[in-house]
Amino acid sequence: MVVNAQELWDSAYHQLELQLDRASFETWLRGACLVAVEGDVYVIGVRNEYARDMLQSRLYRNVRRVLSDVCGKAMELRFELNRQEPKPQRSDDLNDMPLFRMIAEQDTSKPALPLHQQIIRPERAALPEQDLNPRYTLERFIAGNENQMVYAAAQAVADMPGTAYNPFFVYGGVGLGKTHLLQAIAQRCRARNLRAIYIPSEIFINDLVDAIRQKTTAMFRDKYRSADVLLVDDIQFIAGKESSQEEFFHTFNALYTFNKQVVLASDRPPRDMQTLEARLRSRFEGGLVMDIHMPELETRTAIIQQWAQERGLALAPSSCEMIALKARTNIRELEGIFNQIVATMKLTGTMNLTSMLADNVLESYQRPRHHITLRQVLEVVAFYHGLEVEDLAGPKRNGPINLARQIAMYLAREYTNASLHQIGDTFGGRKHSTVLHSCAKMVEDMERQEMLRNIVDHLRGQLTKRS
Repeated sequence: MVVNAQELWDSAYHQLELQLDRASFETWLRGACLVAVEGDVYVIGVRNEYARDMLQSRLYRNVRRVLSDVCGKAMELRFELNRQEPKPQRSDDLNDMPLFRMIAEQDTSKPALPLHQQIIRPERAALPEQDLNPRYTLERFIAGNENQMVYAAAQAVADMPGTAYNPFFVYGGVGLGKTHLLQAIAQRCRARNLRAIYIPSEIFINDLVDAIRQKTTAMFRDKYRSADVLLVDDIQFIAGKESSQEEFFHTFNALYTFNKQVVLASDRPPRDMQTLEARLRSRFEGGLVMDIHMPELETRTAIIQQWAQERGLALAPSSCEMIALKARTNIRELEGIFNQIVATMKLTGTMNLTSMLADNVLESYQRPRHHITLRQVLEVVAFYHGLEVEDLAGPKRNGPINLARQIAMYLAREYTNASLHQIGDTFGGRKHSTVLHSCAKMVEDMERQEMLRNIVDHLRGQLTKRS
């Protein structure tokens, strides 16, 4: 079969998407296309001069190595700007520019809106969604009476970004659904072709550090200040970091001035962030600040019923309530207990959930997690796939090893107390963003692939035996 140059580039492009960290790929390579082939030189079109310069100077070796592997011989690259026919610009074309496109007709019987509310967002293609968990949608968020108000506010923000509750600040303990709400808002906004950026605050801080080190702060600012909706998770970690607070302050102002939506999540309200600058605290408190609570028993039972239905399990309402009674701290604990029970039922061939089985699983689940180490996760996953531990921690990237490595990263995050950085270091010095991407991809793939779900459930059982 003859493979043309376009197919070779497409293959290299998709491999680069897996190998590079998400931030680098999205910033520099997203949308890069094959323009021409001149002998052994691939001419690649990119979207701006910044991307061209960065790819030519800092990422050239990475891209060249992957392309050469795909082509089976040494190849060279040249990066150019995508060439498009320029539109003739006339003085009356100013109305088509994003900063000058105003609402043409206004009702003079009503007070004039502020300038930043008169500016209409330019239409833009939606960003790729691989950084969002497909399970985190507003439709899947089950809100009981305790969280009905915060859920309604999230819906209003998703439906009318920039006009309802700006900024929207949600806070609460770990595992209560803050990330779910933020990503759900982002997904609904992207479905309407708005540019929604969801990031943990750690990514914002790391991006800023990289921009300062590489002298690309202009690109950093353009990336975040061109968003229609900016959603930042765990914003409490920005407190105490002077440069990050300074940059976020100006980013917040730039977005708010032009009626762009800002959504923030934290484990505490703004007033309790003692090391947060006063000017940021006042801006956070200037919008809608709401707390999210632990769901009540009835809500937890409904959540279990939804999960069981999605997994194709027939659990009686009494069984769902039995599981819900076991978790009283947060939804993450509830999900962990549910996964343990499902894995145990499949491994033992049990059709009905009994109180004794639920108690046994709970006892196993409540053992200290330090009994399961990163090394044990590597050993269990490697043995199941017929690999060596060194294969998972090494640089090899073929299909079977990639899948096994992603499963191991997912289980390491679920069963150990290791941080993302520690997990990345264990797997050959990979970045924390690579670990996050692997975990998100596992969640997405398990939703679609029953076989993969069964493999992960089996490995969960093996790890439980070791704890």
